[in-house]
Amino acid sequence: MSESNENQEVKEIIDKLSPIERKILPFLNLELKEIEKKSGLDHVSITRALTFLEAKSILKVKNKIKQVIDLGTNGIYYKKQGLPERRLLSLLESDNHLLLDEAKESSKLSDNEFKAAIGALKKKALVSLSNGKISLNAKKEEIIKKSLEEQFIDILPIEKSQLSPEMTFAFNNLNARKDIVELKEEKITTIDLTKLGKSLAGREIKSDLLEEVTPEVIVSWNKSKKFRHYDINANVPAINGGKKHFVNEAIDRGRRVWLDMGFKEMVGKKTVTSFWNFDALFTAQDHSVREMQDTFFIKDIKGKLPSNKEVINKVKEAHEKGVDGSKGWQYKWDEETAKKVLIRTHTTTLSSQTLSRLNKEDLPAKFFAIGKCFRNETVDWKHGFEFNQTEGIVIDPNANIRHLIGYLKEFAKKMGYEKVKFVPSFFPYTEPSIEGSVWNEEKKEWTEVFAAGIFRPEVTIPLLGTAIPVLAWGPGFDRLMMTAYEISDLRELYGNDLKQLRNKKRWI
Repeated sequence: MSESNENQEVKEIIDKLSPIERKILPFLNLELKEIEKKSGLDHVSITRALTFLEAKSILKVKNKIKQVIDLGTNGIYYKKQGLPERRLLSLLESDNHLLLDEAKESSKLSDNEFKAAIGALKKKALVSLSNGKISLNAKKEEIIKKSLEEQFIDILPIEKSQLSPEMTFAFNNLNARKDIVELKEEKITTIDLTKLGKSLAGREIKSDLLEEVTPEVIVSWNKSKKFRHYDINANVPAINGGKKHFVNEAIDRGRRVWLDMGFKEMVGKKTVTSFWNFDALFTAQDHSVREMQDTFFIKDIKGKLPSNKEVINKVKEAHEKGVDGSKGWQYKWDEETAKKVLIRTHTTTLSSQTLSRLNKEDLPAKFFAIGKCFRNETVDWKHGFEFNQTEGIVIDPNANIRHLIGYLKEFAKKMGYEKVKFVPSFFPYTEPSIEGSVWNEEKKEWTEVFAAGIFRPEVTIPLLGTAIPVLAWGPGFDRLMMTAYEISDLRELYGNDLKQLRNKKRWI
């Protein structure tokens, strides 16, 4: 390339430089921290400027991850006060034999610290335990000498790659204990200048090119003024507009599907009495699902039973003696137990309340609900103490299980699941009962989501006055969402990771 052509190329590149690129150009020979200090730009602006310069072949940015070991919360404290084993060792130096309780109290160590101190000293054979006493075995020089762990704490922070075998041993010992040391990852960014970059680095470039069209520019337009050249292929920061949380978006979709199928929505409070949540659904008062480990009861609060005494008496009869030829649960039903207030464990409580309000002239009818339910579960990747459920009931004298399967298949299809399968199951308040799964095409596996059946006469007779077929289902809506959004951990549904929320694709 001739010198004139080269100069022309440089001029064209200079004309494309943005204000932040021109600001860091004089300092490109320096380290990143110095560039930040001397340019007056923040870290984000410098990173953006480097990206722009890299696109113009002025430099190459290299990122390297460095692992650094530093003091944790407890480590900072122990560096000042001494490790628990050092404090216990100093105590035993003045009194070689102490009762364990006495040693713990005098050392002012917590239970965990005291156990860790004894473990560390026993490992090095500096103490021994016998008959509830702790005795010092160490010689004076062993007491005075700093341990490998103490020496290691003194030199932190340090890169993990620089550890000697002794340091690695000390790190592993300390890392097994809570918050004494922590391993951090630091990103190291370095800049390699190209030939073009070397010719431009260190130069202070001033520009009278216009950056943007403003009202002032329009009013005082000067034809001699030129705009800076823009690189339309350059990467620019992503702009994220506001949008609904994907969980709310999915719930709206499910609600729309049910409404389009002619269902009316059921709504109700999240706190209900045991009567509506359990008793009206023919769940015995001594059933294990009512126990505290499953249900969140509201302490010392009693609710009111329905004003319709006939409903109460019929539910009581269904439990104690049975109805329509059944035997019931054969126990004495207790009103006070039915008055206990809880946070609903399923949206089926809305179905029981809705059925109790229907008249014969309202039939046939069909209802749905989508809402939060709560159970006292241990939180892990597939369990949470709150979850979304979608509820549905169809009250029709001519309804049967084929209709039930048809409704579920249609709902699944409209939600995007073509393949559905059903198997027999058991639930306390439906007979027959079925469970349904949808096919996950991505994972090539079935995901269980549907729990369904036809309400037993013990449910329908007390609430409706007659044994009319009521198709009922309660799919786990969160599981449908997990399958649709390819989420493997339930907790991700309710996390606040903005990057994940912004990148989450719509459930089409």
